Amino acid sequence: MLTDRLRAPLLEVLSGQPAGIPAWTTALSEGRDPGYFAEGSAVWEVHRDIATLVAGPRALLLQALHPGAMAGVHDHSRYREDPLGRLHGTIRWITTVSYGSREQAEAASGWVRRIHERVRGTYIGADGRSTPYAAQDDDLLTWVHVVFADAFLRAFERYADRPVPGGPDAYVRDWAVAGELMGVADPPRSVAELDARLAALRDSGVLRADDRVREAVRFIRRPPLPALLRPTYPALFRGAVATLPDWARTMLGQRPVRPAEELATRAVLATSRRLLGEAAAPGQARIRLAALAASDSA
Repeated sequence: MLTDRLRAPLLEVLSGQPAGIPAWTTALSEGRDPGYFAEGSAVWEVHRDIATLVAGPRALLLQALHPGAMAGVHDHSRYREDPLGRLHGTIRWITTVSYGSREQAEAASGWVRRIHERVRGTYIGADGRSTPYAAQDDDLLTWVHVVFADAFLRAFERYADRPVPGGPDAYVRDWAVAGELMGVADPPRSVAELDARLAALRDSGVLRADDRVREAVRFIRRPPLPALLRPTYPALFRGAVATLPDWARTMLGQRPVRPAEELATRAVLATSRRLLGEAAAPGQARIRLAALAASDSA
């Protein structure tokens, strides 16, 4: 069936598993505590929505504007040779923190932090001087966290069919926990704080769009996807651009998104929702929650 032919490569891209549930997702059914985020909370709902297909490219686009973050990706990432491997690692961390037990979330975050310990080097700053960077620097950790939270929140607000449970502030406040797990000293806890952090970096003169950024944008615009998915990806990319603030869209060299393009984005998201059905991770988390509730009542 055509549905199965489309579903398999989509699952392969998102989880590395064209059929069934990856073992690390199944493991979310285990654990000795409910996790950091309650069922039905802002994080649960935002991260299980199909709008994440737009949020991912949006986060990468905005992240690239920080020369320290871009240098880390350019110098240490194998995103050109193994783009899906990098994607799978990111999805695994997000999913585990969102739906796993606290022990699982902390272990996943520790794994990422250990990788980041090796990510350091220099880039040429706006003043023409060599500027050191390290992935564990608080300014870079904060930038990546802020960009992630902003991307997933804005994509959900624009393309989901329901409001954020508890409101947008609830999502920013809850996801601050993930920032702390990654070592962010003072993550934003409201939309106002999130907007203020982005505005401060926009006005700082640190962000820029150079040749490395333009190369990254070209890659994000045309990633090496399976052939069956390539016709639909431009609609997701343009949907991501539509959620960017005007200043970021201009820096990235992207034209405004036309209404017809957003209609295509919504059509691709609706089709993807029908193909994928309910996300596996929340279901596995519910198994863990049910087992814990049964244990408490015994």
